[in-house]
Amino acid sequence: MESKNLVICDPETKFASAFAQYLTRQKELAVRVRTCSDLSYVLAIQEKEKIDFLFISSEYPEDSRKQVKAGMVFVIAPEREVALENREVPIYKYQPGDQILAEMIRQCSMSGDEKQIFLKITGKKNCRVIAVYSPVRRIGKTTYAIRLGRKLAKEANVLYLGMETYGGEGGHFPEGTQTLADVLYYARQEQSNIGTVLTAIVRHSENLDYIVPMPVSEDIKEIDSEEWIRLIQKIIEQSIYEIVILDMDEGVRDIYRVLRICNEIHMLTIDEPVAEAKVAQFEAELELLGYEDVRRKIIRKEQRT
Repeated sequence: MESKNLVICDPETKFASAFAQYLTRQKELAVRVRTCSDLSYVLAIQEKEKIDFLFISSEYPEDSRKQVKAGMVFVIAPEREVALENREVPIYKYQPGDQILAEMIRQCSMSGDEKQIFLKITGKKNCRVIAVYSPVRRIGKTTYAIRLGRKLAKEANVLYLGMETYGGEGGHFPEGTQTLADVLYYARQEQSNIGTVLTAIVRHSENLDYIVPMPVSEDIKEIDSEEWIRLIQKIIEQSIYEIVILDMDEGVRDIYRVLRICNEIHMLTIDEPVAEAKVAQFEAELELLGYEDVRRKIIRKEQRT
């Protein structure tokens, strides 16, 4: 698929550079991003090729902005209310990049061009779903899951989902305005495309993509297994991710059903009698309840004490 041309023109070069870096990290976007601080550069580009998306500072007068024939024009303004001509879309400058991108996606949706800015998910290899779980507590499970994700993300597109009752927002993960709760909300909408939603919500830790965990523990407990399974299936079908890592604990309802859809289960343990007893009880319960297929997917990962 041919990439769309997106130009950011702003005298404040730090803003233009930071926003450009944010956009280039969004792996689903099929856009070629360029920045400049002079309108003459934009005019030179349009002489050679079409500009599909233009983000331009409100410091440039309206008459100057009219010289650019871009498919969609977003005017970057330091104030929330600014008078613009009809074809221009106002963008408040001092907000997170994900919110600016979300507005861009919303505007594309309104014009029917939403799918044009995303890579088509065709010929994708089978997605691996890896669960990280243990009946043993305080064993470094989340640290292990993140390290695993970063390692795998060196060669594949990897998404980490923190599904623990207490996901640790502000610990491993900075606080965010949009969380896993928002992704679940959009997944409930029949017409929504999760690949599109993730583009505006995912964050990055080195080369690993992740979603900020849900901030309220009771919300996790209210979600049934069918909803988790439906979300994971949509991520597999509609996103670029080749590997999804699920960091789970007993707060996930009917957890065995969710584990059943995973390709492998990394179960952390330690060489200690009580820990071994918990693991043995967990595995015996799987067989008793008819989840022998889940037990066969378990890969034990012994941790150092």
